[in-house]
Amino acid sequence: DLAAGLCCGLSGLAAGMAIGIGGDAGVRSAAQQPRMYIGVVLILIFAEALALFGMIIGIVLMGPSPTCKVVTVKPEMLTI
Repeated sequence: DLAAGLCCGLSGLAAGMAIGIGGDAGVRSAAQQPRMYIGVVLILIFAEALALFGMIIGIVLMGPSPTCKVVTVKPEMLTI
């Protein structure tokens, strides 16, 4: 649970920072040269994909592991 939460949270934080920094630089460059607008939108789309990938990995981490088996230990197994 902790790994999934950290994965989702930190990827959301990274995506937010990337969008903030990329958006700031993109608005400044698009104001100087309007042809830059399409490139800025593409950069922001890829930055948003970071959060989406983090959420998908978090969901995968929360799923059951197919190789994990529950083993019950009986008291007679512990005797020598």
